[in-house]
Parts: sequence; structure tokens; C-alpha cells
Amino acid sequence: MRLFVALDIDPAIQRRLEDYIRTLQPRLPGVRFVRGNTYHVTLKFLGELPTADAVRERLRTIHVSGFEVNVGGVGFFPDVRAPRVFWAGVNAPALPGLARKVNQTLEPLGFPLERKFHPHLTLARNGSGRPRPLRGERPAEAFAQLSALVTAAPAPEFGTMTARQFFLYESKLSPSGPSYSKLETFELAC
Repeated sequence: MRLFVALDIDPAIQRRLEDYIRTLQPRLPGVRFVRGNTYHVTLKFLGELPTADAVRERLRTIHVSGFEVNVGGVGFFPDVRAPRVFWAGVNAPALPGLARKVNQTLEPLGFPLERKFHPHLTLARNGSGRPRPLRGERPAEAFAQLSALVTAAPAPEFGTMTARQFFLYESKLSPSGPSYSKLETFELAC
């Protein structure tokens, strides 16, 4: 099973993100936008595991308070000159602490500590979506158009929410895109 740990996005913010994408899509038919029902903030990608039991047990030991999360602004990885991933910004001063706690809690299971945490919501991918193109992959003209369009516009604001839970997800890949299933919910303290 392919696993990751993530925060969900409130439905109201998800709708605003979807509305924003709907304004872009007609002008950018060549851009592969992510389906709105898959928006999440990845805290840690775990990869392929035979079972989730040990991960679940370790994640249950995390005790962190809930916190405010603001979603706004857009940008590109690795940068606007060579866009590979189009994202919405996530600003929450407490979020890196939760990601660090998840990292530290899972390290004894053999998961390496992450060096940097860049909270974001992926809105579209160019090619493979990796920071560096795969061999033979060419930059998409549509992504250059997307970059020009969004950098010329004011930064969008999508809203603020309170993070009250995080989740262990299973990801299943298919030609039509990934599908995610929640395996367990972990409550954040009030």
C-alpha cells in the first residue's frame, strides 16, 4: 500500500480553489489540473508499505493542538521560470511543528527525516510534476501561459480554516489520476 500523512482542506476553501481553477481552465486547455477532491497538505509521504499497522500506532502518540491555516497566493515549483508544479500557498505558523512531529515520530520505523517542509496545495502538474523533468520530457507551452497569466494577476485568497485533524491516507494510482482513501483520523487537541 502507498501511504502518506496529510491535512485536509475545509470544504469552503476547496470550493474557492475549484472556482479559481474553473476561471483558468478555459484559457489553458493544455494544463493538467488536479481534481479538487484530492486537495490536501502532505505532512509526510511514506511510499509503499506492506501494512499500515506500525505507522498507525506511532501516529496515535502525537499530541498537538489545533491551529489556524490560511490558504492564499499561488506559485510554482521549482520557480516561475521553469514551472513544473502550480500550487496554492498554505500559511500556518504551527504547521511546520506538526510536520516535524510526524517526521520524528516515524523516524524509528526507518523513515528518513525531511530536510525542508514547503506546505502547499498542488493545483496542476507539468509533465511528471517532478521538480526536475524526466528524461525526454519537454516544458509545456501551456504551463508557460499559466505562469504568465497568474503572475500578472493579484494574488488570490482562498480563506482560513482551523486544522482539527490529520489523516493517514492510502493512495492508489491509475491512468485517470490518483484516488485517496482515509485509513485513520488523528485528532488535534482543542
